[in-house]
Order: sequence, then structure tokens, then C-alpha cells
Amino acid sequence: MPSPQQARAQASTITSGRAAPRAQAAPASQLRALFDGPHLSPGQRRIAQYLIENIAEAAFLSITELADRVGVSQPSVTRFAAAVGFSGYPALREKLQSIALRTLAGGPGAAEEDRGNELQAAVDAEIENLENLRRDFADPGLVIDTGRKLSRSAPLTVLGLRISVSLAEYFAYAARRIHPDVRLVTLGGSVAYDALLQSREAGGTWVLAFSLPRHAHETLAAVRVARDAGLKVALITDLALGPVADEADVTFATGTGSRLVFDSYAAAGVMCAALLQAMTDADPERTQARLEEYEQIADQHQFFLRD
Repeated sequence: MPSPQQARAQASTITSGRAAPRAQAAPASQLRALFDGPHLSPGQRRIAQYLIENIAEAAFLSITELADRVGVSQPSVTRFAAAVGFSGYPALREKLQSIALRTLAGGPGAAEEDRGNELQAAVDAEIENLENLRRDFADPGLVIDTGRKLSRSAPLTVLGLRISVSLAEYFAYAARRIHPDVRLVTLGGSVAYDALLQSREAGGTWVLAFSLPRHAHETLAAVRVARDAGLKVALITDLALGPVADEADVTFATGTGSRLVFDSYAAAGVMCAALLQAMTDADPERTQARLEEYEQIADQHQFFLRD
């Protein structure tokens, strides 16, 4: 294995020929492209971030050294290599070393320039997700139709487990302002089954479910219970789709931000707001009456600070 100094000399030799090399993406950009494809766990993303931020040195570490630097186990590094498409850590390290040569040839400034853009790259990825969603909204018919059906379901059940809880809570909180009976389910297993069966017995016809990475087995099980009980399922999920989408009656797939250790859900949040808008438009008289009633209660009990 060449040392960083030997690699630097090799890179200098490569770049000193007469023919100018073709422009390549910056090393950090190459690594982001390498790690962006699969859905990595938070622990695996820590490894990816360390490699991106320390490529000039990290590419020449043994598996033991890399595990120690990141604070993970050696098997975790091996699983990470497999998750990003390599047969093992040696194959991944070979690829990393080829990328590192360009960083070493460019000197310390090249690595620093890439590293400073990591958070901007995460924002750029979310902007792209939102632009794709905007194109999807060019034909809003499915959103409008689904919002109408959710509005008519009484009760309306909102299901979100594990990482999907936050979006489910946001949707349910807002939906309660315009819908008379919204039931939020954030626990899986028999608790979810009871809530879904009770919703159907009470006359409910639809469930809005959230399934975002990493997708939970218990979400799939709950959606199947809902379907077996006779409930229709509208699903907000990511572009990978998967078995939960196969069980849904209507699916809205949005891009998720995967540049950082934990996913971000800008597009999924806008998708929630779009469905809420469709629900308000489905029954404008009920919407207006409920919103006015809520504002009166909020003023009476001083729910909010005044400017």
C-alpha cells in the first residue's frame, strides 16, 4: 500500500505530462456520487462523511484504523463497503485511493474547498427534490382527488412510525383544524392494529400513511392490516418505493435528502401541505367554519404570543 507521500508523488507524475487531463468532478463530489445511491444507515453515513472530509488520509487507512477513527466496529466498515457496491473493504479502498490522488495532487486547498461545501451540497440536493416535485405538480389532479377522499373519510387515520412520526404528527395537527375526526397512529404492532380496526368500525374509509427511509417492517404490517380491514391507503414515501408502495391504493413518491447523517424531508413536507390544501378546497364551508371556531378558541385561551 503506498503511503500518502508516495501517492502524492505518483499524482504529481500523472499530472505533469504534456496532455492536459480531462476535467473531473472534485474528489468530494465523486465520493458523494459514490455514496448517494444506496440508503445508508446513520452509522454508515458517519463513515461516508469521514471519508468525504478526510479522503487524502482516509484512503490509505487499514480497516482497523478507519474503524477506530470513525468510532465504529470493523464489521460495520465491511457492511458499509458492501452497501455502496463493493465486494469488501479492500475493493472500496482501491477506489478511494484513485479518488484521493487528485486531492493530493491539488494540495491541501483542494480538500478544504470541497469540505466547506458539504452542507451546501445537502441543500442543493433538496432543491433538486423540490424542483422535481414542482414538475410533478404540473398535473395536480391526483393530489386534488386524494385530498377530496381524505376529507370525506370520517374518521381519517394518519399513520407514521419510527422516523416517519414527525411528518405524520405535522399532518395530523394541521388536518385537525379542518377535519372533525383525525386519528394519529405512531405506535406499531397491536396498538396500530387496534386503532386501524376501530377507525374502520367507526366509518373511516381512508388512511394516510408515511413510509420514509429506513422503512419499517411494522409499517408494512400495519398497512396490510388496514387493507384487510377494508380501508384505502394513500402513501407518502421516497422514490425507492418498495413493498409498502405495492400495498397502497395511491402513492406519492418524493425525493429525500440523504447527504447528511440523517435524512431531510423538504419535498415530503411540501407534499403534506399540498394534500392539506386539497382537503381544505374539498369542503370550503366546513374549512372556513372550523378555522373561525379555532381562532375564537385560540384568542379566548391565548394560545399564541401576540406581536
